[in-house]
Amino acid sequence: MGTICAISTAYGTGGIAVIRVSGEESIAIVDTLFKGRVALADTPANTVRHGRIERLRVTGDGLRDTEVLDEVLCSVFRAPHSFTGEDTVEIACHGSMYIQQTLVQWLIDAGCRAAEPGEFTRRAFLNGKMDLTQAEAVADLIAAQSKAEKDLALSQLRGSVSTELGSLRERLLHFTSLVELELDFADHEELEFADRTELKDLAAEIEAKLAALMASFRTGNAIRNGIPVAIIGAPNVGKSTLLNALLGEQRAIVSDIQGTTRDTVEDTLVLDGILFRLIDTAGLRETNDTIESMGIERSRRAMERAQIVVHVQDASLQDTSLQDAALQVSGTVINVLNKADLLSQESRVKSQELRISAKNGDIEPLKRELVRIAKGTMQTSAVMLSNARHYEAVTRAHAAIERVQEGLKEGLSGELLSMDLNDCLNALGEVTGQITNSEVLANIFSKFCIGK
Repeated sequence: MGTICAISTAYGTGGIAVIRVSGEESIAIVDTLFKGRVALADTPANTVRHGRIERLRVTGDGLRDTEVLDEVLCSVFRAPHSFTGEDTVEIACHGSMYIQQTLVQWLIDAGCRAAEPGEFTRRAFLNGKMDLTQAEAVADLIAAQSKAEKDLALSQLRGSVSTELGSLRERLLHFTSLVELELDFADHEELEFADRTELKDLAAEIEAKLAALMASFRTGNAIRNGIPVAIIGAPNVGKSTLLNALLGEQRAIVSDIQGTTRDTVEDTLVLDGILFRLIDTAGLRETNDTIESMGIERSRRAMERAQIVVHVQDASLQDTSLQDAALQVSGTVINVLNKADLLSQESRVKSQELRISAKNGDIEPLKRELVRIAKGTMQTSAVMLSNARHYEAVTRAHAAIERVQEGLKEGLSGELLSMDLNDCLNALGEVTGQITNSEVLANIFSKFCIGK
């Protein structure tokens, strides 16, 4: 696999940058460039050394002198107690782009090769430092845009998903082994090593836990990509004004002309550490305008997908144009009366409804309600799926365990039960990487940053 190097900090100029080197020859290669009081080869693990990065340079007239690149701190980690499980050196240099790129070039000249995207984390997986769900959580943690997303990725990095699935798989593997043992004694049909009653109870428990994990995907995916919030209502009730007020910028066009918003407008917002994906929709009304009708149809689809629907109505009108019963939504509906600034003080005091004024920026009641609903949704499960690959594999495992349950009811032979039990085991193994292939790994780690 060789020794690899890459810049691990974000691209650009900063105070400090970190170049990571990993592989069997990492310490020896860096030692050819590092000059300090003590060589890195003589440095204990988990120790930081101060020194210079320099190398000999031959001038045009054949003379030699020393070219000093930078003063650095080198952190030494020895296998197997490092992130990758290999000997690793992390070089903290000044954040000049010239210094970073030159240092990487010098390392390549000294015997390293440039790391591929995600190669450090891939080596950690291959060396048994983490399973595949934890490796994928590294990328999610780096990309986290909110506290909730960070907490979810950190939970998965600590092994919440792999621990849950690993426990189920281990228990199922025990029974699968007993069922297959029966097949070795097929001439003795009276022998039954796997107690069918216990297997039935275990299958029921696994089916329930897998179903709960599948159900958690909607919430986990929303935390990862933003909880979808559709802002709906009739034309001119202030939907676009509300979107702009929530975002604090003029994201959507605001006009008194009905039908101005003809397509959905999306943007993200973080409230109290939770990422929301706001969707401003076209005003819902009857129209003969073909383009506006297409926008309204997209609005209805956004309503159906949204976990939260903000139903905006004009508080200054006697009759609202929409009724909750007419809304085809699967999420929670927040009824909002906008333009509350146009109402009399008396009507404001008497009303117990959620009232805002998007034009005046008086939207705190809505923000609090969004956070309250989101937090209630996020507390549904201690272990959540947020990765589509995990969800697909767990769905296949769930289908297989249901076939096992059906087979037990029908009294199928151990040979047929064994096939479905192994399908379930294989699907669970794919989630954690116990069963995988190079194509899947290449696809997963290609999405990582270089240097991670």
